[in-house]
Amino acid sequence: MVTLKQIQALDAVVRGGSFQSGARILHKTHPSVINLLGKLEDQLGFELFDRGGYRTTLTDAGQAFYRCSLRLLDDHVALEDLARYLGQGKEAQLRIVIGDVTPLTETLRLLRGFADLHPHVQLDLGFENLSGPRERLLDGDADLVIHHVDPSDTRFEYQSVTRVAIIPVAVPGFFDIRISTDTRYEELRPYLQCIIRDTAKHGDKDNYFVLNNAPCMTVGDQHTKKAVILQGMAWGHMPDFMVADEIESGALVSIAGRHIKGTEIDIVVARAGAAPHGVMAEHLWRYFQDKAPFRNNNKS
Repeated sequence: MVTLKQIQALDAVVRGGSFQSGARILHKTHPSVINLLGKLEDQLGFELFDRGGYRTTLTDAGQAFYRCSLRLLDDHVALEDLARYLGQGKEAQLRIVIGDVTPLTETLRLLRGFADLHPHVQLDLGFENLSGPRERLLDGDADLVIHHVDPSDTRFEYQSVTRVAIIPVAVPGFFDIRISTDTRYEELRPYLQCIIRDTAKHGDKDNYFVLNNAPCMTVGDQHTKKAVILQGMAWGHMPDFMVADEIESGALVSIAGRHIKGTEIDIVVARAGAAPHGVMAEHLWRYFQDKAPFRNNNKS
């Protein structure tokens, strides 16, 4: 069996240019390094070194073997780094849930910055709708959520990230009636409304702008909802950053007025206030404090 010590000896001799220099790098005796690599060659069944010249050089087979062995050395260094990291009580994984109306591009840009700073942390990203993110957090299935929460709910600690406007939209000509600032929701009751499916599994669920006893189509995500509305199949409320271009081009029109209203919601990063927080979860919390808020300059 090839051992790590043999690979380390091979690397030291190659880097040093001779068995003697390799022995000095490893703080071993010259004969012990020769013995290690002699046994390695016996195990492999071919010579690693061309010993005919002044410098100790690799044979063609030795070069191929050495190139492959470097991956093992890199893996060993990474394993030692990970062991030190975990030995400091730091988490290897953070569970983050992103809400359905959270601007995704900016959120991922922030998370990438954190990941670059902490490469040992695996970011486990989940995506939930409506009350789903809060449920995941309260059930202990997430360390942080990036969504909106009730600011009066004392179960959460939160800090603001950005604000998102929710706008009622449809394609031009979708309604048979004239839409004005005085149009009421009751007049929209005959028309199909597209709504998002709440991913919460228990407890009270959010119910925003849904017309009771009216025809509706339920979808699983905002991108599908937007596609449905753009096809003229339904009308619905959409986050502004997802439909700004379509409203500007005239592909969609806002039907907001005095009675049919949108809203603005605060997107926050939130955690359970009573739960203990790990070292890296705390680092991520402080990272958001330093980097947020962001502006909605890019579309999700």
